[in-house]
Amino acid sequence: MTAETTGSDLDMTTSNEKEQKKPLKLARPGKLELKKTVETGQVRQSFSHGRSKAVTVEVKRSRTFAPGAGGRMTEVTAAREAAERALSTPAQPVEPEALTPEARKLTAGERATRAQALEVSRHEEEERRIAEAAAAVLAEEEAKRRAEEDARRAAEGELARNLAEQDAQAGSPVEALAVPVAIPEAGAEAPVSKREAAVSASRREMKAPDDEADARNKRKAMPGAKVPPARRTAGEPRRRHGKLTISQALEGGDGRQRSLASVRRQREKMRTAAPTRHAHQPPQRVIREVTVPETITVQELANRMAERGAEVVKTLMKLGVMATINEMIDADTAELVVAEFGHKLKRVSAADVEIGLSGVPDDDTKKLPRAPVVTIMGHVDHGKTSLLDALRATDVAEHEAGGITQHIGAYQVQLDSGQKITFIDTPGHAAFTEMRLRGATVTDIVVLVVAADDGIMEQTVEAINHAKLAKVPILVAINKMDRPDADPDRVRNALLQHELVVEELGGDIMTIEVSAKERTNLDKLEEAILLQAEVLELAANAERPGEGAIIEAKLERGRGPVATVLIQRGTLRVGDIFVAGSEWGRVRALVNDRGEMVDSAGPSVPVEVLGLNGVPLAGDSLSVVESDARAREIADFRQHSKREQEIATSGRGSLEQMMSRIQEGEAAQLPVVIKSDVHGSLEAIVNSLQKMGTDEVKVQVLHAGVGGINESDVTLARASGATVIGFNVRANPQARDLAKRDNVGIKYYSIIYNVVDDMKAALSGMLSPTERERFLGYAEIRQIFDITKVGKVGGCMVTEGMVKRGAKVRLLRDDVVIHDGTLKTLRRFKDEVREVKDGYECGMAFENYTDIQVGDRIECYEIEEVAREL
Repeated sequence: MTAETTGSDLDMTTSNEKEQKKPLKLARPGKLELKKTVETGQVRQSFSHGRSKAVTVEVKRSRTFAPGAGGRMTEVTAAREAAERALSTPAQPVEPEALTPEARKLTAGERATRAQALEVSRHEEEERRIAEAAAAVLAEEEAKRRAEEDARRAAEGELARNLAEQDAQAGSPVEALAVPVAIPEAGAEAPVSKREAAVSASRREMKAPDDEADARNKRKAMPGAKVPPARRTAGEPRRRHGKLTISQALEGGDGRQRSLASVRRQREKMRTAAPTRHAHQPPQRVIREVTVPETITVQELANRMAERGAEVVKTLMKLGVMATINEMIDADTAELVVAEFGHKLKRVSAADVEIGLSGVPDDDTKKLPRAPVVTIMGHVDHGKTSLLDALRATDVAEHEAGGITQHIGAYQVQLDSGQKITFIDTPGHAAFTEMRLRGATVTDIVVLVVAADDGIMEQTVEAINHAKLAKVPILVAINKMDRPDADPDRVRNALLQHELVVEELGGDIMTIEVSAKERTNLDKLEEAILLQAEVLELAANAERPGEGAIIEAKLERGRGPVATVLIQRGTLRVGDIFVAGSEWGRVRALVNDRGEMVDSAGPSVPVEVLGLNGVPLAGDSLSVVESDARAREIADFRQHSKREQEIATSGRGSLEQMMSRIQEGEAAQLPVVIKSDVHGSLEAIVNSLQKMGTDEVKVQVLHAGVGGINESDVTLARASGATVIGFNVRANPQARDLAKRDNVGIKYYSIIYNVVDDMKAALSGMLSPTERERFLGYAEIRQIFDITKVGKVGGCMVTEGMVKRGAKVRLLRDDVVIHDGTLKTLRRFKDEVREVKDGYECGMAFENYTDIQVGDRIECYEIEEVAREL
């Protein structure tokens, strides 16, 4: 059983070895390839207990090279052919029958190892034979070299003999040719004659490179001798450097190329030598034109100057500005930095997009007379709108809620003489300050309406100041002359306090006594207006793009954004592209003050403009531009500027303000969402609500817009717990249902008084009440008791008022307060009582305080809260 198993294992091992050994053959039949100099094979070693190990065996083939003609290294052909013949002879396999009896006892693995060893020894023998053949070739070449050297020496001897014969024929002694030299020192050479110098020169010319090699070899053999580097003749090729590859040896080419390290060394050498070579030439500084906007980062400024950011930061530090590379600096600081670096500055501004928007000034020859623009101003309920109604023969006041004007109205009146006057009606309520200011800035003449029975009031003074600020002439219309208590002289005298001197008192201010109700002296008022207009010589050029001012703007259902515009110069036509504040659009329709559609509007004509893409702000200017792109560019710039201004105004404030808010607690806010019919009324409501705020409570306007109340307004109010205020507008059905479902309060108003009063009451309810101290009574300590688990208890007598349990107490000793706290217990005959009145005894103990003495007085008081109002 064991023998069979051993035999089967031997057969399996032999079969595996046969499978592993594959015959050597060409990679591609019929194609000659360079054979490998290293042959690799595997030998499997067998050990006891059936263990085996695969061993990799490499056989390296040596190739012999020798210097040939011209000093080039070439392979020894004979040695190579002999090696190839030896390698091409296949090894004779050992037949099993030829094995000796001892070999038959070996296993297959041992026999394979022995055969491999024989193969290695055979290869070593072949390499030895190749080396011997190479040595024979070298010996042959050495013999040729020595023969050439002998021939050279013979030629030198022949030359020397020829020179000697020439000297003899000339008859000049050899010593005469010697060149006198200084006396040589010890070890110095003797003087050399011209003939000997010539012989030495000829020897050097005829000396072969091989002689120099022999001389170098002799010097190497001498101990301690330094071998000088070999010299190369003019025709001799450069010697090979580096390793010799097989392709170079077979192809016969040098294949030399410059190494990367050599290139780097040369570049480094040139770089280090460049400052020295150009030291006398200072670098030329490039002066650039640096464009600097209103604000710029330090890094961007450095990039535009082509300077290092660190250098720019250093320059800023020298100027006293501490800024990092990413911080913004203003144009003035950037100008100083650019000047420090020697560059040219070109300042630009984002507002440059508005350059040329107003066009060129008008030529006086093209100007034509225009209608005067008159603004009616005065105190509330003094009859401004009624006076305008009388002039227009219409009834506008009845349509105003509460009989007061809620927004500006612009109208044009044509007199019987054919002349026209444009009137602007402004509100007189205190909340409409901004609207009155806008009315005064766009007008030519201000008509100040003063009631004869009331005289000068608060908004009358404000209107006077607005007119003075606008530098426009003032006409005083003393209204309500039909009243029995009318006193026009009192009005004229009161105007003197505000530096308005009427004509009756020697001044230049005209006063007209009128009655809007009875329509008396209206013609005199019109004549005074036309007379003042003639003095002003009002004129404008109508043959140019239109420009004007927005008197009012609103959002109407079915019409979209609508703006009331007063044309100041030029002509506005249907189809014109215009910019109005931060909005732009194309004129789709023009409607005059009578509700008629018109195609164009000239100077001093008020019209309603349809076609805006948004609701502009009242007081913005309207200008016609040439294209949509320019209008959009200007509108985008204005919107960006407006957004930055809003962010700046809603900032956190100074550090001191922030710390005070932290210490005192954040102010309580009343959030509201405001929607109005026109922008002017909306602006008045917002300003009034913001003025009511204090350090403790204030109104927070989450959103203020023009138009009806929609779902988004209700959603915003629900998310922030705000109240929706609608001024002359209503909520749509969807918004009403949403507000009812989410319990969002919507309040409708038509008079601004009611809005202000309700918001003031709401803010007053948010104020924290005022704490007030109320005195209760005095008690005197007569005796002190020590009670277990209670401590010291003072036996007291109430001398004044009363003492309550839980009230605040102060302990007085020699009329000095030494403790302020609360009562811990109040007893009378071992019973807890709520209060003890004057003349009764009681026992009192203090909360967390026991330092009491006989004779101390106790002051009892309580804190009560009182509601506050704005």
